Amino acid sequence: MTTESPRHTVEKIGGTSMSRTEELLNTVLIGDRKGADLYQRIFVVSAYAGMTDELLEHKKSGKPGVYALFASAESGWGWGDALSAVADKMFAHNERIFSDEGARQSANRFARERVEGVRSCLIDLQRLCSFGHFQLQQHLLTVREMLASLGEAHSAFNTALLLNLHGVRARMIDLTGWRDEGQYTLDEAIERALADVDLATELPIVTGYAQCSEALMGTYDRGYSEVTLSRLTVVTKAREAIIHKEFHLSSADPRLVSPDAVRVIGETNYDVADQLSNMGMEAIHPRAAKGLRRAGIPLRVKNAFEPEHPGTVIRSDLDAQSPQVEIVTGLKNVYAFEFYDQDMVGVKGYDAEILEALKRHKVWIIAKTSNANTITHYLKGSMKAIKRVETDLSNAFPTAEIALRKIALVSAIGRDLRSPKVLTQAIRALSDAGIEPLGVHDLLRKVDLQVIVEPDQFEATIAALHKGLIEDWAAAPQHKLHAAA
Repeated sequence: MTTESPRHTVEKIGGTSMSRTEELLNTVLIGDRKGADLYQRIFVVSAYAGMTDELLEHKKSGKPGVYALFASAESGWGWGDALSAVADKMFAHNERIFSDEGARQSANRFARERVEGVRSCLIDLQRLCSFGHFQLQQHLLTVREMLASLGEAHSAFNTALLLNLHGVRARMIDLTGWRDEGQYTLDEAIERALADVDLATELPIVTGYAQCSEALMGTYDRGYSEVTLSRLTVVTKAREAIIHKEFHLSSADPRLVSPDAVRVIGETNYDVADQLSNMGMEAIHPRAAKGLRRAGIPLRVKNAFEPEHPGTVIRSDLDAQSPQVEIVTGLKNVYAFEFYDQDMVGVKGYDAEILEALKRHKVWIIAKTSNANTITHYLKGSMKAIKRVETDLSNAFPTAEIALRKIALVSAIGRDLRSPKVLTQAIRALSDAGIEPLGVHDLLRKVDLQVIVEPDQFEATIAALHKGLIEDWAAAPQHKLHAAA
C-alpha cells in the first residue's frame, strides 16, 4: 500500500445506510469532493439492509434464513429455495441502483457466480455428510461465514462499480477468501490485499466480512465488519476510523425524548462506548474498539446523511472535565432471572454453574446482582433459551427457587459520574415523574447508573432521567441543583 503519511481514514458504512445508495453517493462517497479529495480513504461496506437476515437468520425475529435452514436436518431442500430468493433479491437491488444496462448485467453476473458457487459447495457438503464419517456440525461455522460473505461481496462489488461509473477510481478489495488457496491471519489478509493500492489515487472498497484464520464469526458473530474496520485502521496506521450511521450518537433517542432537548454527543471515550454496547446501542463492538484504543486512534461516529456535521469523536485519552451524564438509553424487554437457594450461604460453585448454563444457551448477560442467598442476572435473549437455562439449573439444584420476570433496564452513562448529586438527582427526577424503580445499580466505577423499572415505564423513565440528569443539569449551576439534598 502506498501512502506518504497517515493522512487517510478508514470508514465503515452500515447496511441501512448502504441501501440508500443515491443519497450515499451524494454525501459520504462523493458529495462535493473532486480530484485528490476523493481519495486517502478506505471504505468498509456492510451488506445491504436485510440481506444478512436472509442469508443467516433474522436478527430480531429469528426467522430462519439460508444458514438456519441448511443447519436444520428437517429443512430438506428449503435452504436451496431460500438461496434462490436471496439471488432474486440481489438482482432486484441491482435493478434499482444501476440505470446502465451493461453495469447491471455485470453486477448480476457477479452475484450469480457467487450464489451458484455457494450452492454447489453446500450441495457437495450435504452429500459428503450423508456418510457417517463426516459430521455436518463440524462445518457449520464455515458455512455460516461463507453465506454471510455473500452479502458484503455483493455490496462491495456494486459500490466500486457505481463509483467507477461516476469517474472515481475505485477498486473492490475482496477479503472474503473466495477461491483463495491459502489461510491467513486477518492482518496478513489485509496487508496482502492492499499491497499494490495507492491511496492517493485509488479508493478501496473493502468487504466487511474477512475470511481469516481467526474465524471472526466464531467470536464476533455479526459484528465482524467492525473488527475489519478496526484492524484495517491499525494495520494501515490511519489517522482516524469513522463509522457512518443513519443517525447521530445523541444524548437519547429523539423518538422518546423531545428532539429539541436531545443533543449530539460531541466527544466521549471508549469507556462510554463499551457501556453503550452493553445496552445494545453499539457504536462499535467492544473487542473491535480494543485495537483502536491500544493504538491511540480516535473513532468518529457520523450521520451519513449530514456530512457537514462533525459527529461524535471517541478517544481513549478523553476524560470528563466535570461529572455529568452524557447519554440515557436502555433495553425494554429484559428478563430478571432470580436464583434463590437457602443453602447458598458460604458455598462456592453456584455462580459458576449459572454462568455456564447461560453461556451454553447463548443468553446475553446485561447486569448482575447478588447477596447471601440470591443471584439475579438481567438477561437479553429468547424466552425459549432462558427456559432451557431454568431447566438445566432446576435439575442441577433441585432445592433452588428460580423466578423469571420481565423488566426494563435504563442506563445513564457518562465518563465521570462520581458526584453524589448524580444519584440524588436521578432519584428526584424519577420521583417527580411518578416512577417507582424496582431497583437501582450505582457501581463503584461510576461510568453508569442503572435503573430497573416495569416495562410500561421504560419510555417515561428515559425521558425523566434525560430531563433531570442532562437537560436540568446543563441548565443550572451544579451548586444550585437540589442543594438541600
